[in-house]
Amino acid sequence: MIRIAVDSSSDYRIEELKEKNIDLIPISITIGENTYVDGINLDRNDFYRILKESRDFPKTSQPSPQSFLELFQDAKEKGDDMIYLALSSSLSGTCQCAQMAREMTGYDRIYVIDSLTATYNIKLMADYACKLREENATVAEIVRILERMKSHVKVLAAPNTLEYLYRGGRVSRTTAAIGDMANIKPIITVTEDGHVSVIGKSLGRNKAIMAIQKHLKEMKIDHSFPVYSIYSFGTENCSLFEERLAADGLVVTDRLQIGPTIGTHIGPEAFGIVFVTKDE
Repeated sequence: MIRIAVDSSSDYRIEELKEKNIDLIPISITIGENTYVDGINLDRNDFYRILKESRDFPKTSQPSPQSFLELFQDAKEKGDDMIYLALSSSLSGTCQCAQMAREMTGYDRIYVIDSLTATYNIKLMADYACKLREENATVAEIVRILERMKSHVKVLAAPNTLEYLYRGGRVSRTTAAIGDMANIKPIITVTEDGHVSVIGKSLGRNKAIMAIQKHLKEMKIDHSFPVYSIYSFGTENCSLFEERLAADGLVVTDRLQIGPTIGTHIGPEAFGIVFVTKDE
C-alpha cells in the first residue's frame, strides 16, 4: 500500500484527510500562554479573531521526531510505502525533522519530499498523488512526478496590511508603518527555493488585484488542475477578486480558507490564488 502524509501547513480539513486516506502530522501553534494544534482544536475563524486581538505573535512549533517516528514505524511494520510532503524547508525545520526520523526508522520505503511551498500548494500536490495512487502508479513514479511538479505549483496573494509581515520579520517597522498609511498592498508569493517573498506593492485593493492579474497573464496555467481562490478572514476582498478573474475568463474551482501556518504572516482580509503552471 502507498500511504501519503502531509502536515498541518497543507490546510486540509480533517474530514477531507479521512475521505482521501491521507495521514496528518499536526503542527502546534502558541499564542501567548495558549497552545493549539492546527487542524485539530483550532477553528480558523477563531484563530484570526485571536490574531487580531492578541499582542502576542503566534509561534509555530515543528512536530517532534517522535511524531514522525510513530507514523514511519507504523508504515514499516505494515510493509507500506510512505510519501510525506513536507512544509518548505526554508520556512520550517519540519522537513529536516522528518528526514531524521526516516533515518532512525531505517526503512528505505519512506520518501520525504521537501515541497518548497506551503498551504494549498501542498494540497494540490497531495491530491494529485492520491489520483496517481488510484491509477496504480508505482511509488517511484509518484515521487518522480511530485518532484517535478513542485516547481509548477504557484501562489499569488495580497495581504490587506503590512502589519503581520512586519510582526513576522518579513518587512521593517518603517516599511509597514509607511505602507499602511499609504494603503499599500504587498503582493507575495512562495519562491522556487521555498521562501515567502514580497514581489510587488500596489496602492490600494483594486491595483493589487490588477497586479495579480498581470502576473497571471504572464503565466501558462495548466487547467487540468484545480485553480483555487484563497482568503484568510473575511471574504469581501476575495469575492471582488473572483469577479475580476471571471471577467478575464478565469473561473476558480473553489474558494479555500488559509490556515494559521501562513495566515499568521498575512493576517485577516488577505486574498489570492493557487494554481499549477504548464511544463515549458
